[in-house]
Amino acid sequence: MSGPPRDAPGVTAPNRQRARTAPAKRPRGRPRDQILPAPLSFPAALLAPAAVSPPVSQPRRGGPAGGDTAHAGAIDAVLCLPNPDWLAHRLTVSGPMATLAALQNAAAGPGVVPWRSGLAEAAESWFNRMMAVPAQARGISVSGAHHLAEQLRDALAARRALPGDRAHVRACPLDLHALIPLPEALLERGPDDPRAIAWLWAHWGTTWPLRHVSVRPAGAAVRRRLQDGQGGVVFRFHSADWSPWPALPGLRARWPALRFSLRPDYGPGSAPGLRHYLEHSVPD
Repeated sequence: MSGPPRDAPGVTAPNRQRARTAPAKRPRGRPRDQILPAPLSFPAALLAPAAVSPPVSQPRRGGPAGGDTAHAGAIDAVLCLPNPDWLAHRLTVSGPMATLAALQNAAAGPGVVPWRSGLAEAAESWFNRMMAVPAQARGISVSGAHHLAEQLRDALAARRALPGDRAHVRACPLDLHALIPLPEALLERGPDDPRAIAWLWAHWGTTWPLRHVSVRPAGAAVRRRLQDGQGGVVFRFHSADWSPWPALPGLRARWPALRFSLRPDYGPGSAPGLRHYLEHSVPD
C-alpha cells in the first residue's frame, strides 16, 4: 500500500524540513570577571644595542693542571670551551709583493702547538694498560712493565725532537704559533695550564690553533686598489670561539707596509648587529 502523494496537503518534502537555529545574541558590554591580556612590552635594555664581549667560561679540560690554583684566576675572563664553536673568518693582506712574500713565508707552519708535556702521562698510561692484563697472560713483570714504559717515553721524546718532513711542517699557510710563538716555559706546562691558556687568549684571541686554513689570491675588488708592485692574498680559516683580534697589532707592527683586514664570515643567518660589531671592532 503506497503512501500519500508528495504534494498532498500536510506533507512536507525532506528538503523542506530543515530546522533553522536562531543566531545567538551577542552580549552587550563586558562581563566583570573577564580579564584581557596585558599588552606586550619589552625592557629598553633589550631593544637598545649592547656592546658584544666574550662570555666567561671555564677551562676547556676541567681546571688547573696538577692542582695548581695560584693562577686559576688568570682564566676567569678567557673563552675556552670544551667543545669550541669554530667561527669562519677571512683575512685579506695586501701590500708590496716582497713584503707580502715575507709574511707568507713566516706564517707557514704545521698548524699545531708543539707542547712539551704529556710524556709522563703517556708512560703511566702504557704501564696501566700492561697491568690490566691478567698476570698469567701478561708475560712481563711489574718492574719490566715500568722499564718498558720508560723506554717508550724516551722514544716518544726523541721522535718529537726530530725535525720531520718540511712539507708537513709548513702545511698550514697561517700558523699563529709560527707568527707569535708561545714561550718555551709555557710549552713545558701543557695546554691545560692556566698560564698557557691565559697567554693564548691575550696574544692570539683564541685558545686553539686555527683550522681549515687556506690561502688564495685576492679578488678583483682588492686588486683594483693596488698599485704597481703590490699584491694581495686572502686567508680563510676557522678559529675557536672568538676572532683572533689580538694577533693583528703585532702583525701590523712587524710588517707596517702591509694592510690587514680581518672579517668574520658568519653567513646569511648570522645576527646583523653582532656581525657589524665584529667587523668594525678593529680598523683595517
